[in-house]
Amino acid sequence: MTLWLAIGVLVVGTYVLKLAGLAVPQRVLDHPFTRRVSDLIPVALLGALVAVQVLGAGSAVVLDARAVALVAAAIMLSLRMSFLPVVVGAALVAALVRALPF
Repeated sequence: MTLWLAIGVLVVGTYVLKLAGLAVPQRVLDHPFTRRVSDLIPVALLGALVAVQVLGAGSAVVLDARAVALVAAAIMLSLRMSFLPVVVGAALVAALVRALPF
C-alpha cells in the first residue's frame, strides 16, 4: 500500500507543480533576471550531469579514461569542431587510454 501512496503523492505533486507554473504572472516571466536564470539552468544541470557521470563511481571520485576523454572533447569543441567528430574523437581517446597498460 505504501508504494501506491507514494505514486499518488507524486502524481498530485507533479500536477500541483505544473499548475503553479501556469499561475506565474507574465510580468515575472518577462523580468530580465528570470530570463537570464532560465537560460542558465539547463546549462548548469547538464554540466552537473556530465561531472557526475565522468568523475563518479558510486560514492567515490575517480579519474580514469572518461576524464581524459572529456578533456579531449573540450579541446575539440574549443577548436570549433562539429558534434559528431567530437563524440567519435572522445570515444577513441577513451578507448586508447583504456587500452594502455597501467
